[in-house]
Amino acid sequence: MPPLTSFSTYLSELNHRHVASSASTNSELIEALQNGSLDVTTVHVLTAEAQSAGRGQHGRSWQSPRGNVYLSLYHPVHMPISGLLSLIIGLELAKMPVIQMLNEQLQAQGLTPIGVKWANDLGFYQQAQSQSKEQSKEQSMTDSSVLDSVLNGDVANQRTLPFNKLAGILIEPVTKAGRLVGVVLGIGLNVQAAPKLTTKTSEGMSYQAISLQDINEMLPLETRSASLPDLPMLYQQMSKALMAAMTRFEHLGIEQPTGHTYYLDSFLEQFAMMDALSGLRLRVTQDYNNEEKVITGIACGVDTHGCLQLRQDSGKISTLFTGRIDVIY
Repeated sequence: MPPLTSFSTYLSELNHRHVASSASTNSELIEALQNGSLDVTTVHVLTAEAQSAGRGQHGRSWQSPRGNVYLSLYHPVHMPISGLLSLIIGLELAKMPVIQMLNEQLQAQGLTPIGVKWANDLGFYQQAQSQSKEQSKEQSMTDSSVLDSVLNGDVANQRTLPFNKLAGILIEPVTKAGRLVGVVLGIGLNVQAAPKLTTKTSEGMSYQAISLQDINEMLPLETRSASLPDLPMLYQQMSKALMAAMTRFEHLGIEQPTGHTYYLDSFLEQFAMMDALSGLRLRVTQDYNNEEKVITGIACGVDTHGCLQLRQDSGKISTLFTGRIDVIY
């Protein structure tokens, strides 16, 4: 791939810097902010064509071959960071023109659109769309036995549906002299290359990587996009989405003390339409004092703090701040 040299005026206004390779765009940007090389009172964007030590949530690695977007945006903040921020970012990323274009075509074909998966991913769960009557009958029988195993707590017999992961979000605070000065928003978006994950590189998570190119090729030939946006255009679309997300987050912070909920209600309504987990049966594994706690139920959105809402079979609604998500069927 030739070096990327053509960037927009919009990106230059965000103090954009592009490198051929970075160990981690988040780490590199944070280091420059903390050592004084960059001004913490202004926005900065760093992009790379590849990463040698890309990072994901909870210290996991992020496979970073060339041909994809690796972008980190720093934004000053003056309020505490809440669990809503990653969901707001996910929602704004899902509004990027390239995602909207693909979603329109996916929905026209009766396929599941790209959505936001709590708490920090973009992608979708896709089940087989067409089955024969015999297959449907067998599936129904299997579903009944699986449901029995779910209700009886037999985790070993539960089948999981892999998540098709298109993008991941990593939010990291930036502090100076013990004071929060801003956040770095790191985004990895698979564009041309979806890493082939092994048992080791998937690190125990039930997902498979998928790229924009893969999704485009899922569509009938006559409805496919002739060409996807190039990386400089995707950098611009993504940066605009992240700036819109920070504006939205700031509006929520300003609104909260007033007791009004206009911005919050608007966000929750829009998020519900893009919620990749909505209505799916989940198995959520949480770590309590080095012991695993597993609960199952139907995903029913998020609360006003960005926590996942899970309706258990007893009818009880559990509010979850963290946990490993598996879709079971």
